[in-house]
Amino acid sequence: MFRREIQTAIEIQAGAERVWQVLTDFRSYQEWNPMIRRAKGEARLGGCLKVHFQPAGRTWARVFWPRLITVKPGRELRWLGRPRIPGIFDIDHYWIINPCGDGRIHLLHGTAIIGLLAPIFEPMLQGSTRRAFIAMNRAHKKRAEQGPR
Repeated sequence: MFRREIQTAIEIQAGAERVWQVLTDFRSYQEWNPMIRRAKGEARLGGCLKVHFQPAGRTWARVFWPRLITVKPGRELRWLGRPRIPGIFDIDHYWIINPCGDGRIHLLHGTAIIGLLAPIFEPMLQGSTRRAFIAMNRAHKKRAEQGPR
């Protein structure tokens, strides 16, 4: 089994609860998220989301239905997407919230492509996907630091 992964990180001047709230308020993604334009569903273990993925500047969009495999409020959110056939091209997408003290958190945001086709996605992960993750992290930071809505 092949695995290709990227991780990005950002420090946010907000508490873990606020960062979690922004992350799991899927209905509000269209207001701030430059990568996941819309998402629908609930942040509950085993739940299924409907996600509209379209990084800024891209004319194409993808809709997929990942299953939530980790839901730890204020700590970690992780989903597994299987675009077609399991084991060929699975997507493990995650956010890990680590408190730093002084009301700050370190947000680790990453994804792993797992399966037989994973190696062919390496250039995309290191290029356009990394840029899209960084843009989402910055937007998440801005939204979380604005305070509760």
